[in-house]
Amino acid sequence: MIKSLSLALLATSVVVAEPVTFTSFEYTGRDEIFDTPISAYEYRNPILAGYYPDPSICQVGEDYYLVNSSFAHYPGLPIFHSTDLVNWTQFGHAIDRPDQLPYDGLGITRALFAPGISYHDGLFYLVCTMIDNGGNFLITAEDPAGPWSDPIWLDFDGIDPSLFFDESTGRAWMVNNGGPPNNKPLYEGHRAIWIQEWDIASKRLMGPRKIIINGGVDLAEQPVWIEGPHIYQRDDWYYLNCAEGGTSDNHSQVIFRSESPDGPFVPFTDHPTLTQRDLDPARDHPVTCTGHADFVVGPDGNWWSVFLGCTPYKDGHYNTGRQTFLLPVTWKDGWPLILPPGQPVPYVQRGPNGVGLDESADRLPLTGNFTWTDDFSADELSLPWLFLRAPQTTWWSTGDGLSIEPRPDSLREKHNPSFIGRRLQHNRFVASTELVLPAAANVDAGLVAYHNETRHYVLGVNRATSGGYNVFVEAQRGAATAAQLTTAHFAAAPGDTITLRLTGHDTDYVFDYSTDGGETWIQVGGIFDARNLSVSTSYDFIGVLVGMMARQ
Repeated sequence: MIKSLSLALLATSVVVAEPVTFTSFEYTGRDEIFDTPISAYEYRNPILAGYYPDPSICQVGEDYYLVNSSFAHYPGLPIFHSTDLVNWTQFGHAIDRPDQLPYDGLGITRALFAPGISYHDGLFYLVCTMIDNGGNFLITAEDPAGPWSDPIWLDFDGIDPSLFFDESTGRAWMVNNGGPPNNKPLYEGHRAIWIQEWDIASKRLMGPRKIIINGGVDLAEQPVWIEGPHIYQRDDWYYLNCAEGGTSDNHSQVIFRSESPDGPFVPFTDHPTLTQRDLDPARDHPVTCTGHADFVVGPDGNWWSVFLGCTPYKDGHYNTGRQTFLLPVTWKDGWPLILPPGQPVPYVQRGPNGVGLDESADRLPLTGNFTWTDDFSADELSLPWLFLRAPQTTWWSTGDGLSIEPRPDSLREKHNPSFIGRRLQHNRFVASTELVLPAAANVDAGLVAYHNETRHYVLGVNRATSGGYNVFVEAQRGAATAAQLTTAHFAAAPGDTITLRLTGHDTDYVFDYSTDGGETWIQVGGIFDARNLSVSTSYDFIGVLVGMMARQ
């Protein structure tokens, strides 16, 4: 649950208009890829649909824990639990206190990149990078559900840190993506994998820091963006698992091995171990951008891999962000393979020990087609809800609907506007909210589809000076252009309710509203282009949030 802020912070709140009350929110996803029936022995890919990138996983006994990147959305670093790798439950976030990390002023696609989760001797370790405001850090917890510690800042450059505990020697190692030798790249995208010993007792690095992979599999071929390293031990070998090619269409996974965790490492000769770049991008329902994989031994005793992938709707466009997938790992001649070349990632797969996805379970749905509603009757916001950066005052409340204080912070600014959203998990969806029309004349309130500061849509209402209310679509289509408005007028009085709805169908977004509880709907404007919110338009790392906002 999202934790309330202190009364001391409340005392600093500015005077604002009366809160706007949202009585409910409903989200329905209906993608074709999830229409395929599955047996009791199968699960669906992605296992975490929507913006859940850069998965890292660890095993503790019969339990599995998974964490994802969250960038500048807050709470940060969502943590999931499973006993079978198929059915997952989120039980919190590692970053759930506003003073844990400094978010303000950061672009929404900055902040928390690529965490790594591990466990040793009764303690969970989570290493991550706070881009543009702090660098690499460690937090720990005795219970993965929290509380997690305040950050211990680590003195090394680069991103994508991962801790490997060598149970055979009692030593530990920190591995990460850093700059090339002497910080002099030979070409654009030239990076390296670095390693340094980790002192378990002091929680500090020690000894020399050195490069174990320069560039990638073959430096002569100028491989780009070697990153996301993880080390594992199997039999007499240490395996180094890395992503290569950049986290877009050329993304891939590569593997190296050594007799020692600090090298020298030699590459697998039949790279890559996972990619979709060799398939026709125009095929039906493609999975693209696969990589950033992590390995774990499943409950069946076999190795499995979690990795990120994307599900574009047209011409490489996708609004759902990078998602988490699961596939078995096949070992041959001492080398692992996730997927043979030319083979598409399956949307349906047999689970470990034949355990399938329980789609009837009473838990937050994380994959498949579903309808999810929230009447905000709980005392705290439920886990799917996110803020833009960490709030420093409590401007919302729940229990009798969701009340949001209108504040002047804009969706375009790099602060914490009065917006609460959840991840978009489908290309075809309907999102709606019912709100009580505000009495104040200087308040906008409504439904938002938000990608970043310069690309978002608002379906909003405000009180008209001539009487009644205006309903409008505000389209922000880039930093260089002002928001464009499409406006209509309707008769209503303060205290009446209105339902605002967004229907998404691949490239098309339609906004409409109802003043009679959903009996009749009136469209606002024409068809809006969903590609305005596409990752391929913004060239960033995050997916869309849909939710509610109020501003004055």
